[in-house]
Amino acid sequence: MRRPSTGAAAAEGAISEMINITTTAAQKVKGILEQEKESIPAGGLRIYVQGGGCSGFSYGMVLDEAADGDQVFEQDGIKVIIDPMSMRYLEGAEVDYKEDLMGGGFAIKNPNAKSTCGCGHSFQAEGGEGAPAGGGHQH
Repeated sequence: MRRPSTGAAAAEGAISEMINITTTAAQKVKGILEQEKESIPAGGLRIYVQGGGCSGFSYGMVLDEAADGDQVFEQDGIKVIIDPMSMRYLEGAEVDYKEDLMGGGFAIKNPNAKSTCGCGHSFQAEGGEGAPAGGGHQH
């Protein structure tokens, strides 16, 4: 008889269903992590939400290592790190990487965003919530 999943494995499965990293974005992150492996040997892509920006919240992404309380999952061979406060606003989001004539960059499609700013890095949460207490992402 198989026992139901508990602990980290169950949490990792649940998180990976909540946030999708496209193959293109994962490949780009892999390349960047490979270049930075000496300075961040256990690194991954931290995705976070912080108070500020044109619409109340803004997205951020940085190469980082997991801290206590972070939720971590692996998708397409990369580690994705999200703090608990940011997870509330990123559920169901998709991270993609696109290149065009102006260059390339990561983009987040977030179903929780009631409205977004033209810059694409700022959004207002469903229900008109203001900036989170404590300013969002912290180390």
